[in-house]
Amino acid sequence: MPKLIVTTREGETSEIDVADGLTVMEAIRDNGFDELLALCGGCCSCATCHVHVDAAYSDKLPEMTEDEDDLLESTDHRQPTSRLSCQIPFTPELDGLKVTIAPED
Repeated sequence: MPKLIVTTREGETSEIDVADGLTVMEAIRDNGFDELLALCGGCCSCATCHVHVDAAYSDKLPEMTEDEDDLLESTDHRQPTSRLSCQIPFTPELDGLKVTIAPED
């Protein structure tokens, strides 16, 4: 099963298995990372699932939509590797993906 490596805001890192068909947000939420709020449930309308993605995977991610870009503009913690985890379908090509949960706004 493909793996996702998640670093919390406190710097603790965990490796989790990701089932087929989940987004990165769903995988993180379903594995008990309560600090990733995902208030809109994955509708790309709140930015509470903001993560910083390992730059080595940037070419494997889907292109950012205008809505996602607009929402990330509203955060004080945007970085070049910022993404909304609800907008990243987890595929086998992303096995080993490393993400860090962004600070809360």
